[in-house]
Amino acid sequence: MAKSTGTTNPMLRRLIRQLREQGKKRRVNLWKALAERLERPRRSRAEINLSALNRYSDEGEMVVIPGKVLAAGKLDHAISVSAFKFSGAAKRKIVAAGGKVLTIQQLLEQNPSGKGVKLME
Repeated sequence: MAKSTGTTNPMLRRLIRQLREQGKKRRVNLWKALAERLERPRRSRAEINLSALNRYSDEGEMVVIPGKVLAAGKLDHAISVSAFKFSGAAKRKIVAAGGKVLTIQQLLEQNPSGKGVKLME
């Protein structure tokens, strides 16, 4: 019998299941796409630096990253960032710029329709 593949992190598996359910229930393609990207191998997930967030986002925007946010660079404006993981320094810099740091689970609860959320990878 072949060994099953996929993520073994139980929290990540639960999150992927919730994203798929919400995507089907509310017909929101954002959650389906996010679940698909989180299901990829860890080495294929996005790692985004603050400099890229600063460059490709605008003041007050809500951004979701299917991976990890790293602290290289600086953030000039306040944005809400949701990701699976954050480095400690990245969290501090986002909050210092006046932004918000959310987990994907918190974003899903606060904005189940996915309106105004930008997916970056």
